[in-house]
Amino acid sequence: MKYYSLKHSVISLALVAIALILAAYFYPVLPNQIASHWDASGQVNGYMPKFWGIFMVPLLMLGFFIIGVVIPYLDPFRKNIEEFRNYYELFWTGMLTFFFYIYLLMLAWNLGYVFDFVVFLVPAFAALWWLIATLLEHTKQNWFIGIRTPWTLSDERVWAKTHKLGAKLFKTGAIVMLVGILFPKFIVSFFVAAIVLSAVVPVVYSFVEYRRLHKGQ
Repeated sequence: MKYYSLKHSVISLALVAIALILAAYFYPVLPNQIASHWDASGQVNGYMPKFWGIFMVPLLMLGFFIIGVVIPYLDPFRKNIEEFRNYYELFWTGMLTFFFYIYLLMLAWNLGYVFDFVVFLVPAFAALWWLIATLLEHTKQNWFIGIRTPWTLSDERVWAKTHKLGAKLFKTGAIVMLVGILFPKFIVSFFVAAIVLSAVVPVVYSFVEYRRLHKGQ
């Protein structure tokens, strides 16, 4: 059974290859200490040695690609993954695109371009959140992808209801992140609110819904 198409494999590996080529090309002109972490105000507060600062993200991208290819063969619910394979592939390709975008921002900053890193980062997270929502709308019960709690994995009905709610909340979270760009001083607060809304609420809901469906058992 084939879980990862040639098209998505080519796109993903092309992103990895381009990132590695950029790393090799700019390596000689980049500083010995690479800015690798920014605080909430967009100021650098973390550095890495040159080699790891430049090559870590491309290597992580390659690792994520391998994980995306391997997961379906490890999952006992692999047949379920086949049912939403197109969205599964789209998710992993989108994840690599997300990391590639962040890598371009890192390269630009370390090459001397100064900009508000957080403002440029938020739209990427909003797009990622929307992508996750799209995946949640179609995902079937499995051990690796989705909102995996003891309650969603124990009852397919709870899985379906939790993911339906989760998809709506992740889309709402993406919009909240984008709105935060209009209020730069509070952009981090909007970001945190989006994460809590989309990541915490579905977990609590899955527990409550499981208890409701299994009341008295």
